[in-house]
Order: sequence, then C-alpha cells, then structure tokens
Amino acid sequence: MKKKKRVVRPRLEDLIPDDDRRKEIVSRLYNGDPIVGEDGIFTDLLQALVNASLEGEMDQHLQEDSQQGKSNRRNGHMEKTVRSRVGPMQVVTPRDRDGSHDPQLIKKWERELSGGMDHVILSLYARGQSVDDVRHQLRELYGLEVSAGTISAVTDRVWDEIISWQQRPLASCYAIVYLDAIHFKVRDQGTVQNKAAYSVYAITVDGQRDLLGLYLSDAEGARHWGLILEDLKRRGVEDVLFFSIDGLAGFKQVIDELFPLSIIQRCIVHMVRNSTRFVSYKDLKAVCSDLRKVYGSAGRTQAEAALEAFGVKWDSKYKEIRPKWEKNWDELMAFMDFGQNIRRMIYTTNPVEALHRVMRKVTKSKGAWVNEKGLIKQLYLTLMHNQKSWKKKAYSWISVQQELANKFGDRYEKYL
Repeated sequence: MKKKKRVVRPRLEDLIPDDDRRKEIVSRLYNGDPIVGEDGIFTDLLQALVNASLEGEMDQHLQEDSQQGKSNRRNGHMEKTVRSRVGPMQVVTPRDRDGSHDPQLIKKWERELSGGMDHVILSLYARGQSVDDVRHQLRELYGLEVSAGTISAVTDRVWDEIISWQQRPLASCYAIVYLDAIHFKVRDQGTVQNKAAYSVYAITVDGQRDLLGLYLSDAEGARHWGLILEDLKRRGVEDVLFFSIDGLAGFKQVIDELFPLSIIQRCIVHMVRNSTRFVSYKDLKAVCSDLRKVYGSAGRTQAEAALEAFGVKWDSKYKEIRPKWEKNWDELMAFMDFGQNIRRMIYTTNPVEALHRVMRKVTKSKGAWVNEKGLIKQLYLTLMHNQKSWKKKAYSWISVQQELANKFGDRYEKYL
C-alpha cells in the first residue's frame, strides 16, 4: 500500500520570525484592518519583503566586487514611493560607493513593482472603464492616486502594439472570411459623427478563428471594403474559399475583382430582416415561416419551388419581397451546394456579430469617443482581453475539412 505523503503546513512563526511583529499583524487582522491598499496589512508585509530583497541584492553585488578585487562599499540609501497591486509602498534602495550596483527588483528609475499596475490599468480600461473610472477603482482598491495623464500614458503605450497587429503578415489562405461593420459616435472637429468600424473575422484552413483586422472609416461602403481587401492581399492573403457578407450595394463586385475564385454567400439573416422591414406585425410570423421554407430547403430546386409558393401566397400583399430574393438568388443560395456543417458556418454573418457583441458590451454606456485613436485603442484592448469568447476552433472542423478537401482539392490541401 502506497504511503500517503505528509502535508507540511507552514506556521506563522516560520513566515514571520519576529515575535512582536507577528503579534502586531495578528492583532491588526482581528481588528479588521484593511488587507491591501495604503497602510494595508499585506502592503506592509510586501514592503518589508521588497526592502529585504533589495538589501540582499546589494550584499550579493558587494560580495562579487570583493571576489574580483574591487574596493566598493555601501553608501547610504535612496527612498522612493512605488506603486503596486496592493497599494503604495515606501522602498528604501541601498546605494554603493562607486555607483555600479543596478537593482533588479525595482530598477533605479522605476516607480512601479514588476509592471503590475500597468496591467491593472489596461485590464480596467479594456473592460470599458473610462479614465475617471480607472482612477476611482485604483483609489478604492489599492489606495493609489494616479493622474489621468498617467493612465492615458499607460494606455497609449499599446498603440505601437496595435500598429504591429494591424500590419502583421497573414496566412496565404483562409477557409471563411466574414465581413461586417459596427458603428460608433466619435467627436471630429467639434462635431459628433458616426464612424464605421470594419471587422475582418476569419477561419483558417485548420479551423482556428482569428480577427485579421479592425479598420475605421466615416461610413460603411463597398469602396472602403475594397481598400481593406487590398490590404489583406498586401499582407499575404492569396485565396479565400468563402466570403460571408451582408447586402451592401457593390460588395460582390469588389470581392469578385480581388478574389475572383471565392464563393460569396450573402447573409440569410440580414436578408430576412430586410425583407420583413415593412411587414405588418400580424403577418410577420407567417412571412418569416414561409421564408424559412425557402432557405431551409434541401437544395436549390426545392428552394426555387418554395419561393414560388411564397409568391403565390404573399405577392398580392408584399410584392417587393420575392423580387429581392430572385435578384440576389445566386449569392443567397450559394450555401445550398454544401453539406450541413459548411452550410451552418457560411449562411450568416452571425459569427462576426458575436464578435461585435463583445465590443458593444463595454462601449454601450459611452456617448461619443474623444477621437478615433481612443476608439480603436478601446476596441483593441477589449478584444485582446476577451479572446476566449471569439478566438477558438470552429465546431466539427474535421467533418468540414473532409468536405473542403473533396470540393476544392489541391486548392485547399496545398495550404494545410
């Protein structure tokens, strides 16, 4: 019988050898003193640990100098206040006579312990907190007074990262690319204007989801989508098997020009919404049900028959609906040529809509953004801090891969 391993539990006297100090800490705990923040119990302990570590660094440095035959010794201390996740601390850094010692735990010009507060500030900002909200949170949680300028400077440091992300090289081929835009209000030259944030959301040839780019423009239009697609080609994209798009005018022509081999699927959900915009409430359920028979058909022939039956029933009352579907029939029915797994993935732009919900969750309480840079910075940080919700492998990808290989052959397999 295997002997159970003995668990060694640390004792308080092992962690804090000084008896008076130990009694003081225990007394403060029972008195309900704050754990973190300014004058917090743990802040006090961490401060002592940091200062002891800095003294240890100096001892090690002087010992190394002595072994090398150098004459060096201590030369007083330098005191400064540093920020940490548990509150402000008074750090006393030892100095040496020849100035050769370079502290590692907290470097000479640093005012923050291990960059921890920068991470906290970015995390709060990414969750939709304004600069004033972040200041309030830092004051309440950590007892820190941080200026608005400092918070803005911390968040601005991410700008180089955003530029690198926007310009990073991309894969040569993507199985599916979803194109859609979300709109925000931004102040521009003294007025509040609507800006379109263009999202390029993709599934790679091995089933991984990724956001290829986030672009900002005055309004959504096919011309600007063309510029975005040109940017994708410049960054290395050679082929896209499927594009899933909404019904924006001129969208198909732009894609055909740059990716002529791609299959274009117009979003069925957008089309149903557009078709029922002027349908009376009492007819809405029945009209949607009959349209579902069209896009829920087993194949194109059955779908054509369902659309014909829809016209017989509803043309007299809503004569504009059937011609809309007939005009865009090829793009609407493209998914009919594939199995259920691929159909489910391409018939709607809902995957990118889920990405937009992540953005809206942290921006819905905002009125208007100060400028475009602030909006892009907020959206980028929000998405990077919520990658688990949108950056994951596509469902049933093995089955999808088999069908893609059968349908596209070497055009698909050469990129695996």
